[in-house]
Amino acid sequence: MSVALATSGVAPARPVRVRVLVVSLVAVAATLGSCLLAPLVGSTSINLARALDWSQPWATNVDAQIFFIARLPRVLASALVGAALAAAGVVFQALLRNPLATPFTLGISAGAALGAMLVLTFGGVFAAAAWATVPLASFLGAAGAVFVVYLLTVARHRGFSTHVLLLAGVTLNSLFSALILMVQYFADMTRAVQTMRWLLGDLDIASYAPILAALPLLVLAFGIFLWLPRSLNLLALGEDQAASRGVDVLRTQRLAFVSASLATGAAVSIGGPIGFVGIVVPHMVRLLIGADHRLVLPASLGFGAAFLVGCDLIARTVMAPVELPVGIVTALIGGPFFLWLLVRST
Repeated sequence: MSVALATSGVAPARPVRVRVLVVSLVAVAATLGSCLLAPLVGSTSINLARALDWSQPWATNVDAQIFFIARLPRVLASALVGAALAAAGVVFQALLRNPLATPFTLGISAGAALGAMLVLTFGGVFAAAAWATVPLASFLGAAGAVFVVYLLTVARHRGFSTHVLLLAGVTLNSLFSALILMVQYFADMTRAVQTMRWLLGDLDIASYAPILAALPLLVLAFGIFLWLPRSLNLLALGEDQAASRGVDVLRTQRLAFVSASLATGAAVSIGGPIGFVGIVVPHMVRLLIGADHRLVLPASLGFGAAFLVGCDLIARTVMAPVELPVGIVTALIGGPFFLWLLVRST
């Protein structure tokens, strides 16, 4: 009922535009605030003025090295991955009309993980540069999963059946998960530990290369997200009603699937399969501002970034100097939240 009220389109245009602007500004402020604060906090204290003092030689400026090499790439990666997973969660939930859908429901994350596992375990001549090729292999695995799921969805249907999409994705997710376990079984002890850490979510990056590699895909996905909100609002009322109001349902479904899959694949290629971001953030946002996707999507982008930056900050400081995989922190937060959603929905 709340979705219908939020998406009926009877609200005046000007107030909605004002709310979109306000929500977007708050989301941007949350992202910038977290990204500015997080690099300053860690097991080693740094002086920001000294880190930004270009008069000191780089080789002797330890504060600058910690800030620009150890922390800033990690914070930026956290923000991009959090924004991508949260927004992809919103889109998948709208596409499948399932409030418990996540970016991992359709096997895209599992496909990305399988690609990364193959490189980390059977890198062969590329073993020395395995960590450099992991993002590429991860994205190729995600792209392969998207291709297979899409083919299965349209193979026997002229349109785009979300029911078949869900079944195909869940089945493929189970298959990829089994293959990941098989690959881990054949790995030696050292590589098994490396792959396990990556599977738990690993944002411990010390260069900007993975971010720059994934950035074009994320920009493309975010650009499509900007076009989707109105169509997703009407699609929530049902495909027939959306079509009667001028929505190209098939095109919207395809764009939603492809854009959310691109965002998920790019995010997993940077930080591994980090769970629960795509379900915690969208539902927190809906509880605060309602179900209108014109508000939910931009808010999820900003608060998703801030959420994962905060989780990563906890992961690297709560047991310092030992760093936890960020996926453990998101699971500890998201697991109880997911159970609460299940209880609330029943």
